[in-house]
Amino acid sequence: MATPNAWPFVEAEQIRKLRSPSTARPVLFQTGYGPSGLPHIGTFAEVARTTFVQRAFETATGLPTRLQAYSDDMDGLRKVPLNIPNGDVIEPHLGKPLHAIPDPFGCCESFSGHNNAKLREFLDAYGFTYEFKSSTQAYRNGELDEGLSLLLNKVDDVLNVILPTLREENREGWSPFFPICTACGSINATRVTAYHPERDSVSYVCDRQEKGYSGCGASGEVSVLGGSAKVGWKVDWALRWWVYDVDYEMSGKDLIDSVKLSSRLVRVLGKQPPAVLTYELFLDEEGRKISKSIGKGLSVDHWVDFAPIESLLFYLYQNPKRAKRLYWDVVPKAVDDYLEALRRWPDVPAEERSSHPLWHVFGGGQNVPEYGASVDFSVVTNLIAALGSDNEELLMEYLRRYDARAEQYPDVLQSLVHKGLAYYREQVLPGKLHREPSADERVLLNRLYEALAASDETEESVVQSIPFDVAREAGVEPKDLFRSFYEVVLGQERGPRFGSFVMLVGKDKVLEMLQDKAVN
Repeated sequence: MATPNAWPFVEAEQIRKLRSPSTARPVLFQTGYGPSGLPHIGTFAEVARTTFVQRAFETATGLPTRLQAYSDDMDGLRKVPLNIPNGDVIEPHLGKPLHAIPDPFGCCESFSGHNNAKLREFLDAYGFTYEFKSSTQAYRNGELDEGLSLLLNKVDDVLNVILPTLREENREGWSPFFPICTACGSINATRVTAYHPERDSVSYVCDRQEKGYSGCGASGEVSVLGGSAKVGWKVDWALRWWVYDVDYEMSGKDLIDSVKLSSRLVRVLGKQPPAVLTYELFLDEEGRKISKSIGKGLSVDHWVDFAPIESLLFYLYQNPKRAKRLYWDVVPKAVDDYLEALRRWPDVPAEERSSHPLWHVFGGGQNVPEYGASVDFSVVTNLIAALGSDNEELLMEYLRRYDARAEQYPDVLQSLVHKGLAYYREQVLPGKLHREPSADERVLLNRLYEALAASDETEESVVQSIPFDVAREAGVEPKDLFRSFYEVVLGQERGPRFGSFVMLVGKDKVLEMLQDKAVN
């Protein structure tokens, strides 16, 4: 049952209200991708979140749906992305459509072909049900011709919508159409000089000068149909909404004005714009928007190296209207939150499950895996740090001793160990540095050693109190003792709860570590 506090169902209701009851075709959900760079985690998130809404809509209405992943691979490339090899291969082709630029990776027919393949690869890896749509093929196959002809016939109305939104210096000569130069193949260096709606064509000259490319000086007349020209991306967005009768599309906060503009253009063309959702941006470690061309931030491939894909989906489900940072440090907590949700799932009442993230991550709550052990990602990485071993069987043996219930979930345990090791090697080990303790710290850590050695307690909460007692008796803040323990003994800035750590690796191992690093 739909619940108002589950955002995909709120979005589904918005679509239902806009949807004409007499429309028989399946409801169309669409996502957009600009293959000027490798698809990043934000691209994946848009498809995932759209799928959440699609499933909620199907559940709430029983109506058939489709999801179309649309790639604007006919767009022109303005600069060489920083995160690709062989940039010199691309540079001579700047200004041309992405489908006409060689693949710098050397494996596909074009740069956009490579990036489109990567997009489909990681969408397929999770099992999304979608239809891939190439802008180039749509233009060449004539799918957009009716809309392009209508745009050309209404070009004055289109200009009346667009021009007031542009800076005054950019208004003169602006056109919604971008012809492809028949002489040099550039799409960014051309400008329209005349419109011929009676012939479905435009006149152009190829003389724009931009950093990285310049026009060849050719001029001529080309049809706007069949892939000889395209429209600028703001108009292109409205065009595909109109042509395909898109019912729903979401986009980032940075495109709010473009969404409003495209919605106005769809109405100019005579149709109703789709329901939309504006989500907050994904940020890198420095709080900046993740970029395809720069490649900062965490990739889907890397996440899957370190953690199950479902933990990423669980993370992405959370409030899409709140900005999220996507970098290495979010992975452990995201996995632990996901595992905690699995533990609690059996206790979620049936009538409340449709508002739970796992219901959406697992396609309507189907086949949610069982997990009841206390072993999580943080426990695994803490154990790896303590033992300094990459022996997976040894690590799993420690984890079984830590929580016997882990034996019931061998696949989860093995995955946590395998991926935890990958994360530790790449993200923790390079920055691991055991510093020498000061004289005062050495005294304090000696006292911790003596207190732990003298204790026979086996309750985690009691063991956790030991460093607090030591700090109080020494007249220091507990946080200072913990910082010394983490930096001197573990070689890292942060660390686990002391009691949990002792229970995990054993008192003797912790005493050995203290003796090795700090005890006289």
